[in-house]
Formats: sequence, structure tokens, C-alpha cells
Amino acid sequence: MEYMTLPNSELNVSRLCMGGCPMGQYGWGKVEEAELLDAVNKAIDNGINFFDTADIYGLGKSEETLSKGLGSKINQVIIASKFGVRIENGKTFYDNSPEWIETAIFASLRRLNRDYIDLYQVHYRDVSIPIGAVIETLERLKDKGYIRYYGLSNIHQADLLEFQEHKGKFISFQDEYSLACRKNEKDLLVLSKELQMTPMTWGSLGQGILSGKYDENSVFDQNDRRSRNIYVNFHGERLKKNLSIVNVLRDIAAEHKASVSAVAIRFILDYIENSIVLVGAKSSAQILGNIEAMGWNLTKEEVNKLVDISN
Repeated sequence: MEYMTLPNSELNVSRLCMGGCPMGQYGWGKVEEAELLDAVNKAIDNGINFFDTADIYGLGKSEETLSKGLGSKINQVIIASKFGVRIENGKTFYDNSPEWIETAIFASLRRLNRDYIDLYQVHYRDVSIPIGAVIETLERLKDKGYIRYYGLSNIHQADLLEFQEHKGKFISFQDEYSLACRKNEKDLLVLSKELQMTPMTWGSLGQGILSGKYDENSVFDQNDRRSRNIYVNFHGERLKKNLSIVNVLRDIAAEHKASVSAVAIRFILDYIENSIVLVGAKSSAQILGNIEAMGWNLTKEEVNKLVDISN
């Protein structure tokens, strides 16, 4: 396993982080809790010490499942969770108000069965609340020991001005990024440099299309979000493009005797400097395939091939 200490913190984390969206057991097709719990333990056994979740995943189910999976080891790992997305009366909206942050943190702590969260992240910005008020609330929670550090998610270059005067406060940020979705690449590079925050990627396997398991004939059940056209990686011209990327990944994987998903993960680790890759998993087998990304590097020629095919 590869580890790094996040700048402006004492958090020493694995560069491969287990993402918690599938643990919400909603919108990813058939998900068995027993397999999720096994996956959490397989991750720990193989050196993953960093787990990312959110209160909105399964409306708290993800945090509960993660806690159950970690069991007595829950204080031996680094846990990141997120707040700021709410669902009420069938409507989804963003809420970064001090009142909601106070409510959300204690609900998450209760579900996680923990006294503190290592990295508490703004899931999406609610721009009606000044960022200064958000920071003030997070600092108060930090002073009381409920959180150790805080970060951001789903921000872009256009948000740079808002955070410029608060450089060093937020230690990390997340954005969607993979060989199937490079639209946020410049955001990751610029924000990490300008704001001194560690970049973390979600959707790192393009919702699974870069695992090599799917082709143009793959069909998803209605309870799997990937059946919907909004998940563009599995539909139309984007699907064709992604399958051409997978073909190159497969060739490189054969050279390195690694899984296709491992090569897709390795690309991010090598291409986005000092990054953390988040990958959700529903089974131990997926964890083991992802872990094959650790401990080696792509050649410059291989990186260039992947850059070219994904442009």
C-alpha cells in the first residue's frame, strides 16, 4: 500500500480510499450487506486505512454499514464523511447553514458510533451561506473535538476566489475524475496548487465502466442508476469512447499482470500529483482488483497512450 500525509494535517492515509456510496445500498443494483462488510475487512487487511462516506448515501445507511464493517477497528482508521445535501418531502437541496451542520455532525457521529470524524467535508456548496460562516462553525466543532480537519467536494476553478482568503483551512477537496471523465482535470491541478489542498477523485472508475466488466450489450436493472441516460458513461457515443479506452487499459494491464481497474486507478495516481483515489466497492473481489494498482508506476509511454485515447 502507498501512504501520504495530507498537507496541513497529521492524517497519514492510504492513497487508495474505499468510497462509501455503494454502502448506502441504494442505486447500485443488487448489493449484499454481507459482501460489503467483507469488503471493508478485506480493505483493512490489505492496508487501506482511509474510508470516505456521506450522510446522504442511503440516507445514513452507508455510515451505519461502514461502522458495522469496521467494528472494533473503527478508531484505527481514518474516516471522512460529508454533509450539506438534504432530502425532505421528496426534494433534494443543499444546506450549509450552521444549524444544519450542527445537526448533521451529531447524526453522523451516532451512525458511525464514533466520537469524532477525521475529515468532515462540504458535500456541495450552498452559496446562500457565506463560506466564512461555514468555516466558523467547522472551527467550533474542531475546537470541541468533534472533527479533526475539514475539506470540500465538488468545487471548481470558478470557486477559487471564494476560498482564496481561507487558504490552509480546508485540507482537501474532491471532484469527479477518471479516464472516462477528464473535464475537471484543470480544476484539480489549479485548486490543489493555489489552495494547498490534496486532490481526491471520485467516480475514479467511471461508475465501473473502466473496470473492463461491461460492453455495449450490458444491461442494468431499474434499481441501478447506470440504467439512466444521465449516467452517460454507459450510453451512446460516450459508451463507445469508453470501451476504446478500456481496450487500451486491457493491453497495459496484461503487460503489468494487473486488473483493468488497477491500471485506471494507477493512471490517476501517476498523472495527478499527490492525489488520493476514491473507489467504491461492493465486494472483496473488487477491493482486491483495485489494490493491484499499488506499488508500481505506468511508463511515460503508457501514460501518453491513455492521455491520447481519453482526449
